Amino acid sequence: MNTLQQRFGNIDIYLFDQLLKGRFDDCRTVIDIGCGGGRNLLYFMRNGYQVFGIDPNPEAIAAVRALAAETQNTTAAENFVIAAAEAMPFADATFDLAICSAVLHFAGNEAHFKAMLQSAWRVLKPGGYFFARLASDIGIEDAVLPLGNRRFLLPDGSERFLVNEAMLMDYTTRLGGQLFEPLKTTNVQNLRCMTTWCLQKI
Repeated sequence: MNTLQQRFGNIDIYLFDQLLKGRFDDCRTVIDIGCGGGRNLLYFMRNGYQVFGIDPNPEAIAAVRALAAETQNTTAAENFVIAAAEAMPFADATFDLAICSAVLHFAGNEAHFKAMLQSAWRVLKPGGYFFARLASDIGIEDAVLPLGNRRFLLPDGSERFLVNEAMLMDYTTRLGGQLFEPLKTTNVQNLRCMTTWCLQKI
């Protein structure tokens, strides 16, 4: 049976939303920055995209390489490499789509955040799309405890680098990008908030 789970895997629901809208139909090269085991890549692997991924965890890279082999397509194991988001081993303007889901909020400080973001932007082609999901304080500003360097203790007990709307809009301008979707923030019972940040490189 060709179920949604089999076709798309455990894909981020907001990335799935963009696929439903046909946003990435004309993209051919995709990089998942912090790909983990490939949860957001199954659809792309099965539908003729050139798929790449980086992750600092060797076990994650082994898992995503195994997933690529299972799909029985032309995605090479060598497309997935052990690397940090701020030091990707790819040439400038290589990809039509860069996915960065639940990665940027692990930045140690704003300089680290900026380095990861600039690295992602560097490998993206002009006209390409940047899809990011990251923790924010939008809607829970009074419930997070500042720890310094824009890192906060969240009500769920986790520590994250948090952005806000003004910060995301400032970086959008500084990067030379434009929103292709409004910022969307999901509040998980006032324990944490995740914001979807969707840019196109002008």
